[in-house]
Amino acid sequence: MTTVQALPAPDQRRWKALAVCLTAGFISLLDTSIVNVALPSMEHGLSASEAAQSWVVSGYALTFGLVLVPAGRLGDMRGRRQAFLVGLALFTLASGACGLAPGASWLVLFRLIQGAAAGMVAPQTSGLIQQMFQGAERAKAFGLLGSVIGVSTAAGPLVGGVLIDAVGTDDGWRWVFFVNLPIGVAAFAAGLRLLPRFPSTGRREEFDPFGVLLLGSAVLALMLPLVQEQQWTGRLKWALLPVGAVLLLSFWAWERRQKERGRAPLIDLDLFALRSFTLGSLISLTYFAGFTTVFFVYSLFLQNTAGYSALAAGLSVLPFAASSAVGAAIGGRLVMRHGRKLVVVGLLAVVVGLFGVIVAVGLVPLESVGWATALPMVVGGIGSGLTVSPNTTLTLTRVPVRRAGAAGGVLQTGQRIGSAAGIALVGSVYFAHQAGHTRSVTAIQLGLLTAAGMSAIALLLAVADLRVRRAHPEPERAAPTARPGFEEGDAEEAVRRG
Repeated sequence: MTTVQALPAPDQRRWKALAVCLTAGFISLLDTSIVNVALPSMEHGLSASEAAQSWVVSGYALTFGLVLVPAGRLGDMRGRRQAFLVGLALFTLASGACGLAPGASWLVLFRLIQGAAAGMVAPQTSGLIQQMFQGAERAKAFGLLGSVIGVSTAAGPLVGGVLIDAVGTDDGWRWVFFVNLPIGVAAFAAGLRLLPRFPSTGRREEFDPFGVLLLGSAVLALMLPLVQEQQWTGRLKWALLPVGAVLLLSFWAWERRQKERGRAPLIDLDLFALRSFTLGSLISLTYFAGFTTVFFVYSLFLQNTAGYSALAAGLSVLPFAASSAVGAAIGGRLVMRHGRKLVVVGLLAVVVGLFGVIVAVGLVPLESVGWATALPMVVGGIGSGLTVSPNTTLTLTRVPVRRAGAAGGVLQTGQRIGSAAGIALVGSVYFAHQAGHTRSVTAIQLGLLTAAGMSAIALLLAVADLRVRRAHPEPERAAPTARPGFEEGDAEEAVRRG
């Protein structure tokens, strides 16, 4: 009689391990927005030129986006725990180097390294969630991740403002980076103890260096003119966009060929046969094009036009950050019951909230803008939480766990490209109307209207997905499923070994 070996119970420390992942995710995403309010301090204390300041912001986003997919694939192949810890250690060291930078050029270099390290960490987080949790627990975990995404992005200006206000203009920018050191060290030490070591599946898969080169070149060509839109004058920069499209098509053809030859591709293109993954990724891309740009232009408006300090500008977006965390927690609990309808409601609330901000800015004196926009910011924040968290869950829910890292990298690469495109477009609208001597209030209203338009596109995609789901339902989870900590097929292998 064959004895069937019982599968081990899920690791009860997985929620503590999730806390480690979320802490690392928080500081890496915080650094996408915290430096925005520190740029005047860098100019004053480091004599950083406008070009250097631009690269401090855009260089981080660029290397972050470049590394996501290869790092996710590497984590799938060699272990997400190891990739996470290496990325976190490098991010912490690079943060310290940024804070100690003796000149603007050194700061830009260390900032590029810091962005690449953040790109190593991010896909491991979503992959580890896929691997450690299932069903309602997985939705709750992604809900917490959604809270971190919303809060970290929105809280960046506030944290930066507090630090600069406390330390002073000359050295305040250095503490924007130093703040990562104790958090990073503590998270690394906790990760060594808590992050689970998952059993090997026995699969031996090759890396795809040429695929990495093609995809990296495509992402670089697409993002570079977007992140440098204000610094590169002339229209020649936009020629890189069709180059990026050609490289992306070449990457697609190469990956198809890899699979036909029986070799492991960098990205399993069969993922895009999953409607939940394809439409979820598009919704994420278009939503982040609107979501992240709000803080970019609104912070500039509050400081440059309304005369707010960096701290006051940060406090003005606090209602969005706090309500976003609440919305994400609610979304994590309700997504398995309501599915895509929750995303539709969330995106509708974001659009309504942004229109509320647009109206409030035009009705009240500049010194009262922060108070007048608090309520619509709360509405938009709740909507953001109901969007990011459930959409991430629904996008990745049918992805096989062994491809979770690469799939998470694809999703987050779309978010980085969307953010860069949104900042380029909304920034162009905002700066063009300021340069044209239009009323400054009109400039911010048109900028926010552009951001609302991109969120509206995401809303239309979500509504279209909802209608298709009703006509052609798609299962809400991958099959077969295994216990947390096992890849698909590992359970069957354990039974065979008896």
